Amino acid sequence: MTKILFVCHGNICRSPMAEFYMKKLVKEQGLEKQFVIASAATSREEIGNPVYPPAKRKLWEHGITCNGKTAVQMTRADYDKYDYIIGMDSMNLRNMMRIIHSDPQNKVSLLLDYTDSPHSVADPWYSGDFDATYEDVSRGCKALLRHILQSGL
Repeated sequence: MTKILFVCHGNICRSPMAEFYMKKLVKEQGLEKQFVIASAATSREEIGNPVYPPAKRKLWEHGITCNGKTAVQMTRADYDKYDYIIGMDSMNLRNMMRIIHSDPQNKVSLLLDYTDSPHSVADPWYSGDFDATYEDVSRGCKALLRHILQSGL
């Protein structure tokens, strides 16, 4: 069983988009029973709030639902629970390390580190460009899944 936690600042845009996109990918390949996939925030600002409506609409446009998802905060215990803890940008990474303190098992990375052009996932909270975010999330999730499958689950 491979366990993935996607993390962003508020857990209402990028990380839930990655969570539900990845769930779709593994389901399409018949692998959903081999994965646990979730998302969380580094901050407490949005805890309990649903996925931001424009992010939810962007997922819906691609046949992906995220109904019932509400923002939760990452905890220190998540380090022991998940195999991959995937941030969206360097600020997320910094805040993730504040929560977990250290990464001796090298579980922490950025989503687009698995692609051939590592960079931050576009943040639609500031840009309003959910197309760019969806593109980054889809490229990153496909590359991450490829990496996991090549590593032998």
